[in-house]
Amino acid sequence: MSRLKDLNTPVFWAEGHPGELNRENWRVEVTGLCKKPMVFTWNDLLNIPKTIAEARLTSVTRFSVGGKWGGIKIADIMDIVGREQKAGYVRFWSVKMIYDTSIPIEVALREKTLLAYEFDGEYLEEDYGGPVRAFCPYLWGYKSAKSVLKIELMDQYVSGYWESRGYTDEAQITAGKVRDINDGGRIRMIADGEVIRFIDE
Repeated sequence: MSRLKDLNTPVFWAEGHPGELNRENWRVEVTGLCKKPMVFTWNDLLNIPKTIAEARLTSVTRFSVGGKWGGIKIADIMDIVGREQKAGYVRFWSVKMIYDTSIPIEVALREKTLLAYEFDGEYLEEDYGGPVRAFCPYLWGYKSAKSVLKIELMDQYVSGYWESRGYTDEAQITAGKVRDINDGGRIRMIADGEVIRFIDE
């Protein structure tokens, strides 16, 4: 059992759970407004220097789970493929190419925005977006697309799966109550923005 499962972290797939996925054969295509479009294999991803972001994934359904997320900075991927200056947005596509979401380039380039494959030192399982998922602690969790197959660099914003169904395009985390998954689902208060600490700490 994984750490996320041990914590009873909710499992939610809007487009349906993909079932077992083959990590060793996983590919992530990076395309769009870049000088060197590439397809990264699983081994390619592991060979890029890993970044650990100690941060929280916070869902618009009002739960928050924190830990050490391991993976590759989106900024490092942008450097490898040679991001063009006119690329203003990064779009993530999940397995099956049904779920997509986009974030502004300035958010994508922040230090804790990752293409993540680990949580607390364990590879991510499919329930929680493995083999690799977007991880962006600065915005609601629907911007952290699971099981990412494709990353597009674009000059225009496109509303994604949940955004086209009424969720905000900006996905700014707002103050209020959340369930702290790390504390057995205890109800805690958060301020606006990235959840770094709880107001009642």
